[in-house]
Amino acid sequence: MTLALTHAHGDRITVAHQGTGTELFAYVYRPEDAWEAPKPYLHPIRTLSGALVTDYRPNDHRWHKGLQLTASHLSGQNLWGGNTYVHGQGYVALPERVGSMAHVAFEEVAADGDRVVIAERLTWHPYDGALWAEEERRIEVCEVDPENGSWSFTWTSAVTNRRAEPLRFGSPTTHGRPAAGYTGLFWRGPRAFRDGRVFTSEAADGDLMGSQSPWLAYVGEHDGRDGHATVVFEHAPANDHAGDKGTHPAHWFVRSDPFAAVAPSWAFHEELVLAPADTLTRGYRVTVADGAWDRERVAARLRERAW
Repeated sequence: MTLALTHAHGDRITVAHQGTGTELFAYVYRPEDAWEAPKPYLHPIRTLSGALVTDYRPNDHRWHKGLQLTASHLSGQNLWGGNTYVHGQGYVALPERVGSMAHVAFEEVAADGDRVVIAERLTWHPYDGALWAEEERRIEVCEVDPENGSWSFTWTSAVTNRRAEPLRFGSPTTHGRPAAGYTGLFWRGPRAFRDGRVFTSEAADGDLMGSQSPWLAYVGEHDGRDGHATVVFEHAPANDHAGDKGTHPAHWFVRSDPFAAVAPSWAFHEELVLAPADTLTRGYRVTVADGAWDRERVAARLRERAW
């Protein structure tokens, strides 16, 4: 068995690569501070050589925790954490709007060779604790390639609206703040990754905030050790909005200054509306690699691995 799984019940699931002895990631589902909109997250995430590629509770945004699914503006509630953006006022402390995503149960937790599956049921709540949504989440390690210095996992979430009225997914941008479309799956990179290189399948460099492409890569340089790491985010081919079948409608929220962050935003320019009883499904693949991969290497690698 190449991958080993350890479950500290009520706290976290840790996955390690036995060949290198590296803890690849921990999936933490223990609830944390209410003001930070408690929700499960992946941190730390490491390369096969053990280099860290996520940050946790940085002093600028305590609610940024590794890789997590977020909803910054959800029908008037904040399931992102911290202060809430209000047009004309900026970010305001509104604790009565801060909700949560709660672990309910694991449907499957298994390791077999180079594959790991974590299948979970969660519920989404506004501040008052009402049931707004149910989520089925599946995280699966799908490839470990020591020769190539990389490994990959997928994250799929199916969110079903349990309200009697639509759920409206928004962002600070849909509420009036330009270039702040953060919502959906959100990655916070280490402080050392500031001013990293970002490129997509469509563009080799430049300002990629709000751009669209099937994948985006972020290359950062480590503190405390020589070398770089590359993190690649891909849309599942099935990702789409109603009326946009076969496209990749999400816009990338991406920053390399003042910190490293990436999110395939669910609501960059416009709100996403989920009708009662309807289900929104989004899937992503994340590749974590040692070294500074260039655009050609990323593209060649992804062509080799169909979804």
